[in-house]
Amino acid sequence: MNVCIVGTGYVGLVTAACFAEMGSNISCVDVNEDVVEGLKDGHVHIYEPGLETLVKRNYAEGRLDFTTSLAEGLKDARVVFITVGTPSDDQGNCDLSYVDAVAREVGQLMDSPKIVVDKSTVPVGTADRVRGIIREELDKRGVDIDFDVVSNPEFLKEGDAVNDFMKPNRVVVGTESEESAEILKELYAPFARSREKLIVMGVRSAEMTKYAANCMLATKISFINEVANICERVGANVSEVRMGIGSDVRIGYHFIYPGVGYGGSCFPKDVKALIGTAREYGYDARLIKAVDTVNDDQKVVLAQKILDYYEPQGGVAGKTLGLWGLAFKANTDDMREAPALELIRVLTSKGMKVKAYDPIAWERAAEILQGNDLVEIAKDEYEALEGTDCMAVVTDWNQFRNPDFERIKELLKAPILFDGRNLYGPKQMGEAGFAYFSIGRLPVKP
Repeated sequence: MNVCIVGTGYVGLVTAACFAEMGSNISCVDVNEDVVEGLKDGHVHIYEPGLETLVKRNYAEGRLDFTTSLAEGLKDARVVFITVGTPSDDQGNCDLSYVDAVAREVGQLMDSPKIVVDKSTVPVGTADRVRGIIREELDKRGVDIDFDVVSNPEFLKEGDAVNDFMKPNRVVVGTESEESAEILKELYAPFARSREKLIVMGVRSAEMTKYAANCMLATKISFINEVANICERVGANVSEVRMGIGSDVRIGYHFIYPGVGYGGSCFPKDVKALIGTAREYGYDARLIKAVDTVNDDQKVVLAQKILDYYEPQGGVAGKTLGLWGLAFKANTDDMREAPALELIRVLTSKGMKVKAYDPIAWERAAEILQGNDLVEIAKDEYEALEGTDCMAVVTDWNQFRNPDFERIKELLKAPILFDGRNLYGPKQMGEAGFAYFSIGRLPVKP
């Protein structure tokens, strides 16, 4: 099948590479000429495990191509995916300007029947909006070309997006057209060999499903963080509580890891967008607003622990923190809404220096933090600790899970560790001679 994909971000490029891997002919369109030329040369501009290999192979074998021309991309395509960004505006609402621009250009250029697929995360009603824009442009041209607008939300985790696409647990398609549903079913058939995974529903229901899913997951994260904060105050251990509640199949173990809050391109934006949608329709989404508030507060919990520890010693001014992890989660270079940025902002505003290391996101972080003279980016995790007063972990990269604690003690001025991901056990850290502070568990002071 010939497919055009507009946008080469996390969603667009993963979608393009995976469809091409299964034999479809994909034309990937992006307005950024440097990105397009880089992709042709095998340079993938985002980090996602397994993606670069797929892009290089399918480009070399002719199933995947890149262009800045939407007219070229649309030429032979039966299906057109819109995968451009939908960032939050100043009020937290979803900015649809990029989606609108693509829809308008599709209407201006299409010369054969198309199925236009909203794969970007968009508010309820966007498919109707896109349909109206395309129809308006066709009317201006005085032509009548058959088209449908379908919602096909993505459910990809950054850091595991290729695997999620290749082995989806469901494919949601929102359309009232049986023909469109059948064509999408054919396109996704290689990813559903073991069982039927396509769930067809109304367009608005599909749009709502994406937001509801992400808000549910965000709710679980904020809930366990709220519980963790209570655990610390009452003397309970959130790790034990997590095991106790997770064993209930109605709750499960997924997304109930306490930490420093969620970040990235999806949860913060989508939570705010659903709050905005509810407000637009006259409903106060109190629970989802609370999820957002709890998460904002959680991002400063670790920073507050550091401030509290040093307050009796005259504060953090002039001291240096060795920081492990900058990306919002492991296996990605995404710095959007990363909790590490909030931790750095709070501590450097009090005069604390930060030496930080991240195995993948360090370049993006360096660009973001280049105006902060109190921040230094280290070349490896142990260099980040040399001569520092204490250390903190905020991203759960695998290489941080079982480090050389004796070496760490030699590098730090004092063995003080703040663990924002609960990677280590309190008993283990106490026996190793560390003052240890984690999330939802009592501190250890040897």
